[in-house]
Amino acid sequence: MGQMQNFTKGFIRENPVFVLLLGLCPTLGTTSSAVNGLGMGLATTFVLVMSNMVISMVKNFIPDKVRIPSFIVIIASFVTVVQLTMQAYVPSLYESLGLFIPLIVVNCIVLGRAEAFASKNSVGSSIIDGLGMGLGFAFALTLLGSARELLGSSAIFGFNLAKGDLMLVFILAPGGFIVLGYLIALINKLNKSS
Repeated sequence: MGQMQNFTKGFIRENPVFVLLLGLCPTLGTTSSAVNGLGMGLATTFVLVMSNMVISMVKNFIPDKVRIPSFIVIIASFVTVVQLTMQAYVPSLYESLGLFIPLIVVNCIVLGRAEAFASKNSVGSSIIDGLGMGLGFAFALTLLGSARELLGSSAIFGFNLAKGDLMLVFILAPGGFIVLGYLIALINKLNKSS
């Protein structure tokens, strides 16, 4: 039961975006569409799972004085894998996400989970935690991107649902703040009622 709670806390009780308010820079910067949100979320999930796994495996070999720099090197290695893979296989998504892919290295969600969880727990638990938090982050980004795309251009995942644009402000940065605010309020209301 404990493993399942580690997995689901990233979706509900400790969602990185809606509850913990972490990683807001990539959240607002990449969610102008559902595809961008999903792509960024899955890239971050991969880095989170893999770095949690490796950090959990080598935690006893890393001296305390170089713990954080070591974590950053491990995270940067997986970010490089994601960056090169996206550049080779989904270049349009890579171009769309731009600078936000390399910035996963310093994403407070990834580094925070490495420090708070992976460095203190078993490999299996660290993988489950990374998967739960990563998929919770991907869910939040996809939901935010879907809402912004639907409100701003009457489309979702690139499929037009109606002719013409609705309110272009939602695709722009101010729209990201507005939609995020409403989604945070909705998630907080749901968390309090359960």
